[in-house]
Amino acid sequence: TQKMGPWVLIKARWYYILTKIAVGSIPPITLIAARVSLAAFFLFLVLIWKGERLPKGARIWGKLFLQAVFNSIGAWTVLAWGQQYVDSRLSSVLNSTSPIFVFFITLFFTRHEPTSALKLVGACLGVLGVTLIIGVDALNGLGRQVFAQLAVLFGAILYACAAIYGKNFSHLSPIATALGAMICAALCLAPLSLVIDHPWTLRPTTDAILATLTLALFGTAIAFLIYFRLVKTLGSLGVASQSYLRAGVGVALGVMVLGEEISMVVGVGLAAAILGVAAINTPRRPS
Repeated sequence: TQKMGPWVLIKARWYYILTKIAVGSIPPITLIAARVSLAAFFLFLVLIWKGERLPKGARIWGKLFLQAVFNSIGAWTVLAWGQQYVDSRLSSVLNSTSPIFVFFITLFFTRHEPTSALKLVGACLGVLGVTLIIGVDALNGLGRQVFAQLAVLFGAILYACAAIYGKNFSHLSPIATALGAMICAALCLAPLSLVIDHPWTLRPTTDAILATLTLALFGTAIAFLIYFRLVKTLGSLGVASQSYLRAGVGVALGVMVLGEEISMVVGVGLAAAILGVAAINTPRRPS
């Protein structure tokens, strides 16, 4: 990775780096509250533009609230808290384990879609690939700040639950599902932020504000539109496997845009990540 320069690593870990920048001067709860509120506003505009409507009924909104707990209220809050103490590189590796949790939750509990040894191998290959792309030395911090690292890992478990539970919204449009989940998250976190963090007393840096805006638009609103569309087509494990492609996309952009070179280790990691995603999404042959 040293031969590729720092820009590839920045692009490969942009989500975690932006979160790390934001929590430098914005407390985790306020950060997530701002992120989901801004995303909800953007998605509301998209909903109006598309001429769609939000779902009705207490039952479906209860499910949307639980989805928000898995995907944002819980996962993003513990991840933001953990990243105050954990390096963004190690956070990337720990959080990329969500497909493994999807596999075992599906295998032992939900059984909502087929599992196979090939999919498990794919999940493990993906984590290996991300580790090699980011740099094996990112694991040097394992064992330090244990509770913060467990918080990041717990975020991966919540992401896994979100990918599985997201199948409950196949009858809704991705826009309505994403907006509903963001509204639930905003209604929960915004009042909590006012009580705990007193955001009017904060003095966030310009970088933190820009990082929050970027996370809200690209890492939340647009990402959720794509996410709930893929849940319908790829399934839980398939949509969770996209976490392996973040680092790979960063490498590809570095090569195509900046003319950077790929070291042998990064090349092996990229191949492992791609093979992992391919193995996870290979259709099961009929018996």
